[in-house]
Amino acid sequence: MEFAFDARTEELRATLQDFMDSHVHPAEPVFHEQLEQLDNRWAWDSAPVLKELRDEARSRGLWNLFAPGEEGAGLTNVQYAPLAEISGRSGHLAPAAMNCAAPDTGNMELLSQFGTPEQKERWLEPLLAAEIRSAFAMTEPAVASSDATNIATRIERDGDEYVLNGRKWWITGAMNPNARIFIVMGKSDPGADRHRQQSMILVERDTPGLEIHRGMTVLGYDDHEHGGHAELSFTDVRVPATNLIGNEGDGFGIAQARLGPGRIHHCMRSIGIAERAIELMCERAEARVAFGKPLSEQGVIRDWIAESRVRLEQLRLLVLKAAWLMDTVGNKAAHTEIQAIKIATPATVEWILDKAIQVHGAGGLSQDFPLANMLAGIRTLRFADGPDEVHKNALARNEIRRQAAARAAR
Repeated sequence: MEFAFDARTEELRATLQDFMDSHVHPAEPVFHEQLEQLDNRWAWDSAPVLKELRDEARSRGLWNLFAPGEEGAGLTNVQYAPLAEISGRSGHLAPAAMNCAAPDTGNMELLSQFGTPEQKERWLEPLLAAEIRSAFAMTEPAVASSDATNIATRIERDGDEYVLNGRKWWITGAMNPNARIFIVMGKSDPGADRHRQQSMILVERDTPGLEIHRGMTVLGYDDHEHGGHAELSFTDVRVPATNLIGNEGDGFGIAQARLGPGRIHHCMRSIGIAERAIELMCERAEARVAFGKPLSEQGVIRDWIAESRVRLEQLRLLVLKAAWLMDTVGNKAAHTEIQAIKIATPATVEWILDKAIQVHGAGGLSQDFPLANMLAGIRTLRFADGPDEVHKNALARNEIRRQAAARAAR
C-alpha cells in the first residue's frame, strides 16, 4: 500500500503551492475590491486581477488541471485530488484562476464525453479557454428535485426544433452575463420508463423566452463571486434539434455521469477549506488570552483542535480511496465510496468550521474572517449533487444487499 504521491503530482503540488503563496492569496483582497467596482457585480470573471492570475496559471502549466484527457493536464483523480485540496484554500479565486471552477468543470466533462463534434467546437473549446462561462439547469422549485425523475420542465420536439417550458432555481453561475450557455435537463417523454423520460439540451443565454428572474442567497450570502445562484424560466423557448446532448431519454444517465466527478471535486476542495480553518483556529487560539492564559492552553480548545485533525485525516483517506477506485475500476464501481465521501465531507468540514468560528468568538461570524462564508458554502453541499438522505438511503440499500449476498454465499 503506497501513500506517497508520484513525482508528477509532487511537482505540480510545489508549483501550485508557490502560485497560491505568491499570487493567489495576495490577490484575494484585490479581487474583492475589484468586484465591488464592476458595473455588473455578477460578472466576477471580468475582474482584472483574475486575468492576471489566469495568465500566470497558464504559464506555470496549471490550466484545466481537472480535465483527464488531451483537453487538460491528463491527470488521474488521485493526481488531481491534492491539487484540488490546495486550491480549495482560496475557493472563490484559485479554482477560477486555473479554469477549474464549478459548474464549468462538470459541464466541460459532460460536453467532452457526450457532445457532438459541432457542440464541442462551439461550446467546449471556448469553455476550455475560459472565454465564456456556463450553467447546469436541473433543480426545480415546484418538485422534489432530490428525485431527479420528478423534473417537470418539458422538452418537446417540434420539427427541427425543441420547445422548452418550465422553471428552474439554484442554477449556479447563471446570474453572470458571461454564462453564455445553459445545459438544461427536462422531460421529453413522460410516458417512458421513469429513468428514460429525461433529456438534456443546450440553450443559449439570449434565446427568446429564457428569463433570469433573481439571484438566490445562501444563508444571506449572494455568492456573487461565483456568478450567483439564479431562478429562471423557459417560456416557449425554441432551440435547434441539434442542441440535444446525446439521444432523447439519455438525460438521467448523463446527469449521473456528470455528478460523480463533480462530487469528488467538491470533496477535495472542501478538505482545503478545512485545512485553512484549522490554521485560523490555531492562530487565533494562540493570539487570544482568556481567564489568565492563551486559548491554546484551554483543554476544550485543544480537544477541538485534536478532533479536527483526526477527523480531517480520516476524511482525506476516504476521499483518496474513492479517487483511486474511480481511476482503477471506474466511477460506477466506485459508486459506494463516492456516496460515502458525499455524506462524510460536509458533516466533517462543517464541524471543523463550527469549532473554528467558536474559537474566533463573535468575530468568527463576521465579514472580518472567511469562516462564516466558508460555512455557508459547505452547508450547501448537503444539497448540491443530491441531499445527504438520498445518498444514505442508496448506500444503506446497497450495503443490505451486499450483506445478504455474503450470507447466502456461506
